[in-house]
Amino acid sequence: MTEDRANQCLKSIVIDDDSLAAASRDQEQERQVAIFDLLDSNYFEPAEAPGGPYDLKLSLIENRLALDIGGPGYERRHLLSLSPFKGVIKDYFMICDSYYSAIRNSTPQQIEALDMGRRGLHNEGSSLLRERLEGKVKTDLDTARRLFTLICALHWRG
Repeated sequence: MTEDRANQCLKSIVIDDDSLAAASRDQEQERQVAIFDLLDSNYFEPAEAPGGPYDLKLSLIENRLALDIGGPGYERRHLLSLSPFKGVIKDYFMICDSYYSAIRNSTPQQIEALDMGRRGLHNEGSSLLRERLEGKVKTDLDTARRLFTLICALHWRG
């Protein structure tokens, strides 16, 4: 990895407590894993930023996602409408509920089928996030996937 690319990353992630919804044990675990994995490895390059690493705070402001990004010589807030995400988030929650239930009560084949559906919806949400961030922030797919998990955390009603 080049030095320039190495600095295009997140060094901290905070989710606004006032925006954060209550979560089940499974959802809280998923949130913590997403943050840990993001901080371990990510690619995050805000447009027109001189270089990172960056701090990111996620919150909800008037039903919009706020991404407050700070780094050396860089402070910016991006607001994204959540309307385009509503359908995929709703479907993702439904399949996650089924998946968590299946883990406790179903056959390996049923669990695998639900997990494949869950991953597909997760990829769809991640791709949508990358589209919505176009011209604002570049990420790789793994970073977008983990950020999508955190966006979902803002909507969980455990």
